Amino acid sequence: MKNKIIKTKKEYEKALNRLEQIFNARPGTAEGDELEFLSLLLDNYEKEHFPIDLPDPIEAIKFRMEQMGYKSSDLARVLGFRSRVSEVLNRKRKLSLSMIRRLNKDLHIPTDVLIQEY
Repeated sequence: MKNKIIKTKKEYEKALNRLEQIFNARPGTAEGDELEFLSLLLDNYEKEHFPIDLPDPIEAIKFRMEQMGYKSSDLARVLGFRSRVSEVLNRKRKLSLSMIRRLNKDLHIPTDVLIQEY
């Protein structure tokens, strides 16, 4: 397959099929190089045609709390007060810059997720 920028759905499907054929190619070989290049082309097409929105900030906090086994009291140590946690999680208080920084540092939630409007 001649590699070129993928512009149509048909070209995308053809590239996916070729990727499947050479999926186990060894790095450093011609097919390995083709696999790497094809992966970049497919990734570029998918980002443009199948974008994934960032998650809602509050849902991201709740999800991360669940992953870490945190309760509201644990999050209060990050945000300051238990009442503040309740207000944030119930969408009655916006996240401040200092809250965003602490959530990013302590819960490892990306800032681009936390700064979104909700």
